[in-house]
Amino acid sequence: MEIKAIGCEPLSLKRVGMKDGHTLKVYQDTGGYVQLKKALGMAPADIIEEVKKSALRGRGGAGFPSGMKWSFVPKDNPKPKYLVCNADESEPGSFKDRYLLEYDPHALIEGMIIAGWALGSNTGYVYFRGEYNYLIDILDRALAEARAAGILGKNIFGSGFDMDIHSHTGAGAYICGEETALLSSLEGFRGHPRMKPPFPAVEGLYACPTVVNNVETLTSVPQILEMGGIAWRDLGTEKSGGTKLWSISGHVKKPGVYELPMGYADMEKFIFDDCGGMLRDDKKLKAVIPGGSSVYIMNAGQIIGKNVTLDYEGLVTAGSSLGTGGMIVMDETVDVMESTKNLSEFYKHESCGWCTPCREGTDWIVKIFNRIAAGGGRPEDAKLLLDICDNMEGRSFCPLADAAAWPIQSAIKRCPDDFKKWLVTNTN
Repeated sequence: MEIKAIGCEPLSLKRVGMKDGHTLKVYQDTGGYVQLKKALGMAPADIIEEVKKSALRGRGGAGFPSGMKWSFVPKDNPKPKYLVCNADESEPGSFKDRYLLEYDPHALIEGMIIAGWALGSNTGYVYFRGEYNYLIDILDRALAEARAAGILGKNIFGSGFDMDIHSHTGAGAYICGEETALLSSLEGFRGHPRMKPPFPAVEGLYACPTVVNNVETLTSVPQILEMGGIAWRDLGTEKSGGTKLWSISGHVKKPGVYELPMGYADMEKFIFDDCGGMLRDDKKLKAVIPGGSSVYIMNAGQIIGKNVTLDYEGLVTAGSSLGTGGMIVMDETVDVMESTKNLSEFYKHESCGWCTPCREGTDWIVKIFNRIAAGGGRPEDAKLLLDICDNMEGRSFCPLADAAAWPIQSAIKRCPDDFKKWLVTNTN
């Protein structure tokens, strides 16, 4: 498993893999909590402005500008304000946040305290996916170290600012990666998504103003204050600032977590040079899912020789999206019909059942895929699957229905031969 920065100095990966990098001593010896002291001497509005300048976009999948999200929190609301870290990393293909939580938890804590000061929040929560339960012990030890050192709790560094952070585990539900479902779960209810508006920044946890950010997003905040928003942005592109962690899996020689500057060019070079190329030398690249399972699949013709830059805009232009940065590489041995069937079973299992198009649509899709796999495919099944996806996309409270539809829509259109061989007239 490779863990390295390419084309930039390691920022998010600075301590990942370092001996005792998870401890307070090593964190402070390598510059940790210096930016928190700096932030407590700044006006909260100035911190938000630096984050805006940085062009930091949410690293959890949506890519919404973080500084703008922070600015939506009403200043005159008398209710408590909450900061929630989404550590529910459950997107198939994504595993970069677990390394930050395991090896560098204090970077997350520092980022959360700075964000708390900027937002006027005295309470933070880190919401873990159920399968990441083992990481809670690591974070809880780091939180205890911070409290003992006066970095968390009352009067942090003598500033008069109070903040504490608590860990919370879910039960391993994909739906709780969606921020409003996460908040419902955090309140002790079933993880059902909520209607928006109101958005969490206005009415979130306990009906109070709340900001929900991803692990990687919050660990980037101390970097931004250290470098300055503009300098951090310039590591990437004007609209996609800084560096980004990518989780690489599948048929490559060097899978792992890579830190790349936003706009790194290009996907072909990354796969074949940086990741060592195809796992089996005699096999060709067939397709890539670039941002976790819920984004459009790309066939080799959309990648080879196309100079696909690895940032939000570059991947949209190429016909997909960045998502969580969970890149799944597939060689020519993969049957895309079968891999898409597997993804469809995942989304059916993870649908919370709240919305009829999602609940019924994912069920029908799996039934059709099972019939096809059993040898009962029909020529009209491709259109039938696309019609069901059209009736799911954009028709539910949260993006799960979209996430279930997009892999199918793109796979049928971009890898049609893998479906055609299954969709034959059933003569039984």
